[in-house]
Amino acid sequence: MFSRLLLILLFSLVSLSYSSTVSCPNGTDFRQLTRAFRYVSGFNSSWFSNCSVVVTHIVLPSRKLNGTVSWTSLRNLTHLHVLDLSNNSLDGSVPTWLWSKPGLVSVDLSRNRFGGSIRVIPVSGSVFSSVKKLNLSYNRFTNAINLTGFVNLTALDLSHNNLRVLPLGLGSLSGLHHLDISRCEINGSVKPISGLKSLDYLDLSENSMNGSFPVDFPNLNHLRFLNLSANRFSGSVGFDKYRKFGKSAFSHGGSFVFNVSKIPTRHRLHPLPHRNPPPHHRNVKANRFKRTPLVIGLSSSLGALVILVFVVSLILIRRRLRSARTKSRWAISSPAPLDFKMEKSGPFAFETESGSSWVADIKEPTAAPVVMASKPLMNLTFKDLIVATSHFGTESVISDSTCGPIYRAVLPGELHVAIKVLERIRDVDQNEAVTAFEALTRLKHPNLLTLSGYCIAGKEKLILYEFMATGDLHRWLHELPAGETNVEDWSADTWESHVGDSSPEKTNWLIRHRIAIGVARGLAYLHHVGTTHGHLVATNILLTETLEPRISDFGFNSIPKAEKDNNNNNVEFDVYCFGVILFELLTGKQGSEEHVKSVRRLFKERRGEEALDSRLRLASGESVNEMVESLRIGYFCTAETSGKRPTMQQVLGLLKDIRTVSR
Repeated sequence: MFSRLLLILLFSLVSLSYSSTVSCPNGTDFRQLTRAFRYVSGFNSSWFSNCSVVVTHIVLPSRKLNGTVSWTSLRNLTHLHVLDLSNNSLDGSVPTWLWSKPGLVSVDLSRNRFGGSIRVIPVSGSVFSSVKKLNLSYNRFTNAINLTGFVNLTALDLSHNNLRVLPLGLGSLSGLHHLDISRCEINGSVKPISGLKSLDYLDLSENSMNGSFPVDFPNLNHLRFLNLSANRFSGSVGFDKYRKFGKSAFSHGGSFVFNVSKIPTRHRLHPLPHRNPPPHHRNVKANRFKRTPLVIGLSSSLGALVILVFVVSLILIRRRLRSARTKSRWAISSPAPLDFKMEKSGPFAFETESGSSWVADIKEPTAAPVVMASKPLMNLTFKDLIVATSHFGTESVISDSTCGPIYRAVLPGELHVAIKVLERIRDVDQNEAVTAFEALTRLKHPNLLTLSGYCIAGKEKLILYEFMATGDLHRWLHELPAGETNVEDWSADTWESHVGDSSPEKTNWLIRHRIAIGVARGLAYLHHVGTTHGHLVATNILLTETLEPRISDFGFNSIPKAEKDNNNNNVEFDVYCFGVILFELLTGKQGSEEHVKSVRRLFKERRGEEALDSRLRLASGESVNEMVESLRIGYFCTAETSGKRPTMQQVLGLLKDIRTVSR
């Protein structure tokens, strides 16, 4: 009886303990998790509604996720052990601190569009990574890889990346059992990995590696799987290795010599005659074979049949062994790889999402250099841009407007950039374009998205900017949901119905006011240095992670022939465009011509409050009067007579005074 009571008591304690850990939606880790995926379409926080307060596993393979992960929020998940985002459409640069995160033992980011550096950066005094299984296959990682600190790795898959060289420190991973670096365009000797004594799986296929077999390779006796196909190796392959790994392991692998003379007698693929046939049969058989050609033919056919049966049996046994080995491998999904061919000569044509195309009329992609203003020592060419964007594929397109397509890419050195093709200046002389680009790189301001670099490939002019994961003001204001969400109510079965907490800042008037001041400050600077924008719209205003605005696409009006049909190259038109954006921030509606007329009419009739965005919420010390006063500034900026519009310096002062007076 006592033991039964004790058992009931223990069960109650366990149940109580469990019930105290399932309120994940109220936990700090849950909030960090939703923030990490707030810019990822397809993410549904209800997937974690039943998890514990402490998030230890993020396992989201094949969920059709698309976008950029806000890695900073994941940094606060101090108990994260497993991260699996495989087989999605995620992109961006993976931060180096991830590899030093304590307790993280398994990372699978395969089959995405990730890039960045892979190296251990000391965190909290630790100089080693705790990661044991790492799968980064089918991504866009380059040669910026140093595995020196990954001392705990047992399984590593870097296949289908653009590594070009063996990763630094690979040969020091003494505990590595599984290594796949196939199809990484690797050149050089295989010798650095010869010391990996613990390997039981090795795939080096489809590279351009060299070395002597078997002396430059790890201990082959421990290997259960080997693939050296499509390389430039040399050496002698004995029958034991040929039989163990199969013919396909050495197919087109280089200049191998197969040592068939050393095949043991018992493994020869033909039947042996009797050594000592009975004496009274010798002459009879000899005469019979001489006299009867039919018997000779039947005997030959029978021998061939025996050989065929033997060979088929060997193949079936080998397939069965390979199947068993495959089941015991580190499980990796295998959809179609991201593949493209690099033409040997141009011109290079690229299709866009809208069905149009653009052509880089050059014969050799390395002949067009990329000039990096921020990092002048980087030696990049148009070929690097082709590789980083998967041949400027549609999956790399951020937007495809009338001004030209914009692509995202991760360049060597963990440099995440946006690449824009300037279709409207295709006919501009190269020297004039270079002069304009160089001038734009010298414009520095916290609220300007400064040019990082440029590339001229034939008539095509490409510019490189810092990539802004948050996106532009139009997307933030009109596409992302707003408002707080009741995270306790998961009655709906779609993410769209409760994703509102992904951008709660949008309902904050103070943040919108701060964005307006940032845009005004950047535009005032452009006017101060004698440059106009000419086409300031919400999609040309990008936002940092802290929602600081940065104006893009400025300065091209100064390029001769760039704006043949545009009469908006003046300061007054820029002021009008700012007024339209200010109306958008205040009303939450897109700035069409009809909308501008409607807001101006309401304000003129002293009904400006009716035009305000109903989603805006006031904090302590704020008032509706501030927003109505901001409408007044927008009213001045959108005056029909351009001479009546204020300067941007005056606009900036008026916007600052609104918050100063209210305090």
